[in-house]
Amino acid sequence: MNKKTFIWMLMSLLLMGVAPWAKAAEIKVGFVNVAQVLQESPQAEEAKKRLEQEFAPRDKRLVAQQKEMVEMQQKLSRDAAVMSESERNKLEREILSKQRDLKRSREEFQEDFNIRRNEELGKLQREIFEAIKTLAQEEKYDLILTDGVVYASDTVDVTGKVQQRLQR
Repeated sequence: MNKKTFIWMLMSLLLMGVAPWAKAAEIKVGFVNVAQVLQESPQAEEAKKRLEQEFAPRDKRLVAQQKEMVEMQQKLSRDAAVMSESERNKLEREILSKQRDLKRSREEFQEDFNIRRNEELGKLQREIFEAIKTLAQEEKYDLILTDGVVYASDTVDVTGKVQQRLQR
């Protein structure tokens, strides 16, 4: 192989290696901090209010049950010396029963709350990803990144734009 052919082959290889990089420079990339959007979107605030309204009555009942149980425990510790053994045993059983009921009620409350919170979160996440998709299509992004990014400069961060879309 002569020197001229070798140089042409080398130049061809170099140009082929540069072509992908040249194409990569044309790619439009954005980043969205989904956690921030979840915290700051008006939809998240609405979901929080809905959950609070839905679960406030049950929460008040739990607080009342707790207060009743504490009053019974205070009565037992205050009056135990003057109570008959059967009265004391009866009150202790009632307290134990109330503790079990309260524990069961709290667990049910927490399970129900978690289920509803996850439903609301899923709904909100679908809205956010739809807003991201629409933004990407309208502004001709080739790639939008979310969680798992170690660094994203402000030039590719489109979180604010997604939040604006959600506020509309």
